[in-house]
Amino acid sequence: MPIGLVTDDDFLQELSRVNRAVEKPPVVAEIVPETPRGRSSGDNNVPDSLRKIIGEEAVINGRQSALHLAAQFGISPSSVSAYAKGATSTTTYDQPKQGIIDHINKSRRRVVRRAAKTMEAALGAISQEKLDYADPKDLAGIAKDMSVIIKNMEPPQQSPDSPDSKQPQFVIFAPTFRDERSFETIEVKE
Repeated sequence: MPIGLVTDDDFLQELSRVNRAVEKPPVVAEIVPETPRGRSSGDNNVPDSLRKIIGEEAVINGRQSALHLAAQFGISPSSVSAYAKGATSTTTYDQPKQGIIDHINKSRRRVVRRAAKTMEAALGAISQEKLDYADPKDLAGIAKDMSVIIKNMEPPQQSPDSPDSKQPQFVIFAPTFRDERSFETIEVKE
């Protein structure tokens, strides 16, 4: 018989012999649930508006107030620290998002303006009559408190000497020259 040409009986006989030799286990089908895409359950994707509010709350009213607000939304304390610095997460802590920073600085400026108006009013209320008859310590205390608020609320200013400044730095290295007489000499005779 030529290769590849067999009768049906020979084919079935050979097929049954091969099937007995292999003895495959029965195939059992299993349904595998589809894994959900995106964030896992309980993993919060905090919107930028909430990040801005929490960052503002941390800067204006303090960390404890921001922690209390964040706890209501299930946000971690480490994220609150990142939002206060303008970052979107703890991994981007050193790369703040400009939108969040702008919002926090705008809130700071609003508080500074209000404190400056109060300080100006307190200083304006200190007149010669008040100095003669009233206790000026109270009015001076109010003015001092407002100046402290202004100092604490102003956005941090980068000094040119700070390591974060983006100015070019030049390091000049000038090696000293040594005279030949300063080196040790060894005389070798061959």
